[in-house]
Amino acid sequence: MEHKIHIRKTVIADIPRLARLMGDLGYPVSHKQMETRLNNIGSHPDYWTLVACLKDKIIGMVGFHTGLLYNTDGIHIRVIALVTDKDYRGIGAGKKLMLAVEDYGEQLGAAGIVLNSGNRTEREDAHHFYLSLGYQAKSTGFVKTLN
Repeated sequence: MEHKIHIRKTVIADIPRLARLMGDLGYPVSHKQMETRLNNIGSHPDYWTLVACLKDKIIGMVGFHTGLLYNTDGIHIRVIALVTDKDYRGIGAGKKLMLAVEDYGEQLGAAGIVLNSGNRTEREDAHHFYLSLGYQAKSTGFVKTLN
């Protein structure tokens, strides 16, 4: 059975669902924090946030931006957040979101798409998902929190 999932740009009214989705991704956030973050992200013309909807219900989101890299030519897209509601995984929302990112990349003339995914057991399904879409595991990310 094919689900009629559609992709659209996010709007301010989406903030409560986006906050819940970020919690599903493992990054709990209040509605107020999500509003501040979305307003900050929205003020940059090279950032996009898209949502996947099943009828009128938001079931997933992706956030990405364009940038330049030192090791290759052209602009690249960096996916910085991708999540599907845990109750709707496996029905194609994540794939539609990633295909939408690829469409944006083609329209912008991007040379490629990069993303990070944690090296934790709970991310193994995500790693298989990215591989199934043609992505390659090429690096390990490091993080340091600054005070």
